[in-house]
Amino acid sequence: MAYADQTMSTRKAVSIGLVVALHAALGYAFITGLAYNVIKKAAQDLKVVDVQEAPPPPEQKPPPPPPEQKFEPPPIVAPPPVVQTPTIAPPIVAVPSPPVFVPTPAAPPAPPPPPAPVVSKAAGAKGDPAQWVTSDDYPPAALREEREGVTKVTWQINEQGRIENCSVVASSGSPDLDETACRVLTRRGRYSPAMDQSGKPMRTSQSRTIRWQIPKN
Repeated sequence: MAYADQTMSTRKAVSIGLVVALHAALGYAFITGLAYNVIKKAAQDLKVVDVQEAPPPPEQKPPPPPPEQKFEPPPIVAPPPVVQTPTIAPPIVAVPSPPVFVPTPAAPPAPPPPPAPVVSKAAGAKGDPAQWVTSDDYPPAALREEREGVTKVTWQINEQGRIENCSVVASSGSPDLDETACRVLTRRGRYSPAMDQSGKPMRTSQSRTIRWQIPKN
């Protein structure tokens, strides 16, 4: 009984396989036949057109070369002169600096002046002072013109007892009479110099009035 079932199963499987193969063959034949008919129909409807190639264009000759043109060089133009702009230096503005105060050091006190010499002994005239200027010293021009007057003079007696720096204090009105008075006194006057408190010769001064009067004969 079991063997019979197995045989029946095998046969059933073979039958199913044959049926499947037959359907596959029929389907293939159907598809291929249908495709063939479609292709054949399309081939009949297709119009064959013979396309001819276009002829090549005619060979064109190259254009002749352009005539040679002569170019004249442009005239030589001298460049404009270079103008140099003078550079103006900026003005220098001096800024005044503030004054600096520098204290001046105090000067040392001056030494006290030496004491003025005191005349201990006055100068003494040598000879008669009245004979130092006489009528014989009258200037000739003043004598001819009969000019008279009084001249007051002053002078210094140096440490050697000689007269220096004679000057007119009051004029007689005649320059020649005044000049003669100082000139004669300086030449003739002699003194023993004055002495200070230490016994040293010292400079002193004196004055005198000289009366110019024409002598009467």
